[in-house]
Amino acid sequence: MQHDNTRKSREASMDYQPLRGQRALVTGASSGIGEGIARAFGAAGAAVVVNYGGNADAAYRVVDEVKATGSEALAIRADVSKEADVEAMFAEVQRAWAGIDILVSNAGLQRDAAVTEMTLEQWNTVIGVNLTGAFLCCRAAARAMIAQGVRAQISRAAGKIVCISSVHEIIPWAGHVNYAASKGGVKLFMQSLAQELAPHRIRVNSIAPGAIMTPINRPAWETPDALASLLKLIPYGRIGTPDDIGRAAVWLASDDADYVHGQTIVVDGGMTLYPEFAQGG
Repeated sequence: MQHDNTRKSREASMDYQPLRGQRALVTGASSGIGEGIARAFGAAGAAVVVNYGGNADAAYRVVDEVKATGSEALAIRADVSKEADVEAMFAEVQRAWAGIDILVSNAGLQRDAAVTEMTLEQWNTVIGVNLTGAFLCCRAAARAMIAQGVRAQISRAAGKIVCISSVHEIIPWAGHVNYAASKGGVKLFMQSLAQELAPHRIRVNSIAPGAIMTPINRPAWETPDALASLLKLIPYGRIGTPDDIGRAAVWLASDDADYVHGQTIVVDGGMTLYPEFAQGG
């Protein structure tokens, strides 16, 4: 009897699709955290646009993985730092699916240097993708969501926007001032956007990942010595995976989180607990 109950519970969990019938766009979804979110959204029942900047083969692989879950998917190339690209991408989504219910503004990059050596190009590239890209995509999504209003049979909200920030909206990061500035900007951009869009029943939140096993930070975890050093900063004792962020994003975009608005959900294994102070500093 206990075995039967366990099996039924597992089957019920597999049938649970909190994003069924919804249309989602995930920027920077051809690898890393964006890929994990796209896969999780497909499993949760959403149709997913996989935005990519350059690697079409990787994007279409993610599309195939989403389709394997039984959900619709399509890939759209766009540089999120360019207004024309973003507007064209949202127009393509409108033509394909007649609207959008969820935006995950995830596209991001690093161009690291000491501040005395950092070039204006390195600064502008990071701010352009990480912060201006969030503005351009959120603006386009807000316009579409306001126009369509609440589809009560699909969701209690007219739309859900999730910005992917970083623990470095909280933790300073020497040698990465452009990245930290961009993520600090995302924090107040998200909160201000949440204030503005609440009357339209559009929920806006962020996820701030800690150390996640992705290509962007491969040197930090790919060797035993590097991983051991990194784990000193993570009280929970493991590095995160894109699936950890995907599961958090599904919850935040679902009606299970309908009363969560203007918040940053930190998913970091405790990195923001400043573990160096665990033994008294």
